[in-house]
Amino acid sequence: MSEQRTGPVGIGIIGAGVISGTYLENLTSFPDVRVQAVGDLFPEAAKARAEEHGVPRHGGIDAVLEDPEVEIVVNLTIPSAHVDVSLQALAAGKHVWSEKPVALDLEGGQRLLGAADAAGLRLGCAPDTFLGTGLQTALKALARGDIGTPLTALTLMQSPGPESWHPNPAFLFQTGAGPLFDIGPYYVTTLVQAFGAVESVAAIGSTSRESRVIGSGPKAGESFEVTVPTHVSALARFSSGQSSQSTFSFDSQLQRHGFVEISGTEATLALPDPNNFDGDVRIMRKGGEDWEVLASTKAQSTRGTGVLEMARALRAGRPHRVQGSLAHHVLDVMVAIDESVRTRRFVDVASTVEKAAPLPDDWDPFARTL
Repeated sequence: MSEQRTGPVGIGIIGAGVISGTYLENLTSFPDVRVQAVGDLFPEAAKARAEEHGVPRHGGIDAVLEDPEVEIVVNLTIPSAHVDVSLQALAAGKHVWSEKPVALDLEGGQRLLGAADAAGLRLGCAPDTFLGTGLQTALKALARGDIGTPLTALTLMQSPGPESWHPNPAFLFQTGAGPLFDIGPYYVTTLVQAFGAVESVAAIGSTSRESRVIGSGPKAGESFEVTVPTHVSALARFSSGQSSQSTFSFDSQLQRHGFVEISGTEATLALPDPNNFDGDVRIMRKGGEDWEVLASTKAQSTRGTGVLEMARALRAGRPHRVQGSLAHHVLDVMVAIDESVRTRRFVDVASTVEKAAPLPDDWDPFARTL
């Protein structure tokens, strides 16, 4: 078993698309992991990525699944392929890290959790941004009691939509995407790390236009169908009794990204953008008139940090922090929000999850610890 090995953990990448560049840039710089292979349905794409980052082996998906040196498969395929590819990796005896979402529906997520558990293998899933210095600093401030008892949260993500700049945006307006499923994981994951598991939700949604027009790239001027809500407003109640209000919108000319505020009995904390790994942590104290910067943080590393944390946990024989169960709970929350939009009623969230332990203060992704 992989747990009995020593030294750097072998990593294989499946999916050589745009996001793989960031993952490879980080993973090839961490001393505690070693990228062994890159695979893709288009082997020439895998070859280009592998050569760009000095990875020794490349080819189709089997080039990763059949490599005995690969212990963790990093699944960077398109969302609709996440479950199938992750199941193949688990069947091959590999631990799995998946890009978000872990699945497109709860049945797929449950299949993955069951398969990993039955095989005694690990499952992790993005987003791992809460492991970044920005959100870690904010979460530690909450745990320290800097705002007293945390009570409520407000999150906003508003934009006109990605069709103006994305060269192929249609999939972002189809089932499994929209502002809720595309951007929601960052915000919901952050709220779960702050308050714990979500118990129930209520939401309304709307679709401003039945079609949109691509604004850039070779398909500029082409229209495409919109099949999901492009504006969602959601209320959530947590098992702890706390509550949150969130807006996810592709219908706003006023852009707000990374707006997360948590109010407590003594102060309000403004968190960094949950889609990033750094940023300012600010506080408005009781009776105050201006925000105070608690910390200006700089990212130590970005995408792939969760893979490294999983690899170190694997060698240490302890649970990793970005669990598949966390990703499944976040998916459960978003599915419940979507159901509430359709049914116009409160919806209970069946799953539950524990908050991840904070990273130690001396966490260093570039240290050699294995």
